[in-house]
Amino acid sequence: MKFSDRFYLILAGIFISSLITANLIFQKFFTWSPFGIYTFELSVGILPYPITFLCTDLISEFYGKKKADQVVFAGLISSVFVMGVVLLANSMKSTIWSPVNDGLFNQVFGLFGPAVFASMLAYLIAQFIDIRMFHFWKRLTKGKHLWLRNNGSTIVSQLVDTSSVLLLLCFSNIIDWEKFWPLLMNGFLFKMLVALFDTPFFYLGVWLLKNKIHEYPVELD
Repeated sequence: MKFSDRFYLILAGIFISSLITANLIFQKFFTWSPFGIYTFELSVGILPYPITFLCTDLISEFYGKKKADQVVFAGLISSVFVMGVVLLANSMKSTIWSPVNDGLFNQVFGLFGPAVFASMLAYLIAQFIDIRMFHFWKRLTKGKHLWLRNNGSTIVSQLVDTSSVLLLLCFSNIIDWEKFWPLLMNGFLFKMLVALFDTPFFYLGVWLLKNKIHEYPVELD
């Protein structure tokens, strides 16, 4: 197997595992106050999710839009499969001696079905916007300015993703409407900071791999 094929599988694996992990752990919330400047209230599901956009950006850069779209569809199918397994497990009655009883399991995974349905719709919209905006900026700049297509595509798609999933969750009465704007502001600001933070890693990845992967034209400005 060629190095380029192995690397594509690695990126796809990281993408899918990050997506599914985010959907599994999203019900726990935490606060974070960087340097005491601002206090974020965030779902722990937000921690692995930005990695999915870095993966699709790298795949778009090295393998093109078609390969990136394939990974997005694979992530959707994987999420549906995991959702089905979790819902089936939730329907099974636990034994008396089970360390995790029905109530506790349902408390952790009971909202997994409707919440993931909302998340998957938002995910599809955001990822396809991210991929297409990435290639739009790449064509417009003739392959230059990595920072622009990396950050421009991710920041816009993250705003779409965050607002879409919160709207769907609020309309489904999973989250109170009063939480919409605080969670939107917190989630988008956090994702924007992560998008800016991962730019050096995107540059590093392109610099290290541009001479090893020849699936798609790559230029480093």
